[in-house]
Amino acid sequence: MPSTPESLSASALASPHGFFTRRGGVSAGPFASLNCSLSGQDSRDAVLCNRALAVQALGGNPDRLVGLTQVHGAEAVTVAQAWPAGAGPRADAMVTSRPGIALGIVTADCAPVLFADAEAGVVGAAHAGWRGAVAGVLEATLQAMCALGARAERVVAAVGPCIGQASYEVGADLRDAVLQAAPAGSRFFAPGRREAHWQFDLAGYCAARLAAAGVGQVAAVPADTLADEARFFSHRRRTLNGGGPIGHQISIICCPE
Repeated sequence: MPSTPESLSASALASPHGFFTRRGGVSAGPFASLNCSLSGQDSRDAVLCNRALAVQALGGNPDRLVGLTQVHGAEAVTVAQAWPAGAGPRADAMVTSRPGIALGIVTADCAPVLFADAEAGVVGAAHAGWRGAVAGVLEATLQAMCALGARAERVVAAVGPCIGQASYEVGADLRDAVLQAAPAGSRFFAPGRREAHWQFDLAGYCAARLAAAGVGQVAAVPADTLADEARFFSHRRRTLNGGGPIGHQISIICCPE
């Protein structure tokens, strides 16, 4: 029997939510144990069980948990009703005002970002890798929430566990893209260990973009997905180890009923 899924939370977010770790599921081997990605090589039945365990831990209904086909872009979709597991549109953010709907984002180094305007009853969730963050996925999420009646100054956003700056060595292509979007982004790069490389602060970059967009309160859950192998899946760790199968953790926010 699986243990209770482990999750982290941001106290500022009033809506039921959780940034789940890899602990507390039914998957085995490299997917152990709370793998929540339907696009990998893990058993579909195990993944569906894991996703159900996670949303039930928040008091939600597994039939009302929705996810996306994430593509590292900047599109945000509005969820009016739940769709079948694995049938989500190609996008990287979702918003809803429908009570009982749960929004799920899967990650394995990228930043999961959860949003809520408690007064308006609107929630959002975004997958923010560096490409999506630079392209504006966080701002697109906020805009879609405002279209449902949210107000930016009331929104609380929390950046969940992602690869930490000490672990995230990047090259000139990434740095150039960030600086082209805004030269002030230079403050999120520290000198790298190798020539022409830098250490990128993805969580800090996302938090700054949220604040600049007018989000009323921005929080961050401190964790480094690469460094903490016992608790998190990590694409970069897999790459450094020579490849192989990998799981993904899920972050969920529920629209209160």
